[in-house]
Amino acid sequence: MRLAYLLAVAAFGLSACGSSQTPINLGGADVPAIYEARTDTGPNGESIEIPAVRAAYLNERNQRQRVPYNGPEAPGTIVVDPYARVLYHVLENGEAMRFGIAVGRAGKGFSGDGVISVKKQWPSWTPTQNMIRTEPELYAQFAGGLPGGVDNPLGSRALYLYRNGRDTYYRIHGTMDPSSIGKATSAGCIRLFNQDIMDLFDETELGTRVTVRSQAESLRFEGPLIETPEGYVIPAREQAQATAVAAAPTTQPPLVESAVPAR
Repeated sequence: MRLAYLLAVAAFGLSACGSSQTPINLGGADVPAIYEARTDTGPNGESIEIPAVRAAYLNERNQRQRVPYNGPEAPGTIVVDPYARVLYHVLENGEAMRFGIAVGRAGKGFSGDGVISVKKQWPSWTPTQNMIRTEPELYAQFAGGLPGGVDNPLGSRALYLYRNGRDTYYRIHGTMDPSSIGKATSAGCIRLFNQDIMDLFDETELGTRVTVRSQAESLRFEGPLIETPEGYVIPAREQAQATAVAAAPTTQPPLVESAVPAR
């Protein structure tokens, strides 16, 4: 069962909507304090060490940061943009806390409004009947569910999105694969660094409104985006600016003739 689990996790990219070794602290002096290693309490009261996020994964768009926000949503709202691969927690005074996210196939299969109706620490995971039916070789073995813990692809926390009292099966959750943040993944919904989902979890009350942007809404608020060779997305204007700077001619200082007369 253990081997089958590892093979399945590798196949669907450590995601879930739709190694049990001790974590190693891979952080460094240049890792912000919020992304350093943490000790958490697991689902059975055990101590779980959450490793620091490697500095290499903390690019400008992946790091949590306070930014100006021009959307219409009220403070307290969570806004998910699966196309720009960011999540906003809307604040007062036209600002928001922005988080980098990884987006699986299911992350683009829903748009519109919902509410957070369930919150779980170290959540268990059960594949949907549709997942089992379409890919039984991967998911049938997990039909009874996978308990929460360091082997669970939902990570340390999960927020469950409901609409009209019904579970949408849309999840905002952690991950055991921090290298995936900022990228598209083979499956799953919306994943954050474990440190980010833990803090967002604590700040999010049941009943919190969530808006998931459509592709048209993403284009309206974020502008055109391009994917880098590394698999991240950046605003097209940044790429255009970088290209313009690289193409600009280098101005050479004028040649100054020697004041010493020729002999």
